[in-house]
Amino acid sequence: MYLRSMKGGGLRSIASIFLDISLAEVEKAKRLSFIKAWEESEKTKAENKSQKKLSAIVAWENSKKASLEAKLKKIEEQLEKKKAECAEKMKNKVALLHKEAEEKRAMVEAKRGEEVLKAEEMAAKYRATGQTPKKVLGCF
Repeated sequence: MYLRSMKGGGLRSIASIFLDISLAEVEKAKRLSFIKAWEESEKTKAENKSQKKLSAIVAWENSKKASLEAKLKKIEEQLEKKKAECAEKMKNKVALLHKEAEEKRAMVEAKRGEEVLKAEEMAAKYRATGQTPKKVLGCF
């Protein structure tokens, strides 16, 4: 059986036509396979590119976070140092206050001692002279 080919008007055998169809299908399969491989390659490139960018973002975030944590630690250390300095100043002020209070107590005690001594001396003088004090305190 022979078929007339559209090109050239010659007769071709069915086997020849099937061979052409098979070759065309193989060519088409080859082209589709190449396109699929190209598509997979492009998808892989896009995936790798995005993964690289995501990794860079994570590294950037970690770097910034570490920097901020270091700043926070430095500030905390400065605050601890200031706290210790303020506590030391307060302790010094309390010690100074205590010292002033002791001095005031000593002055009051000394004044009391002087007044008691003066009262004893005056009482001794009044006894010796037989006079009575002009100011009398109490209910006498």
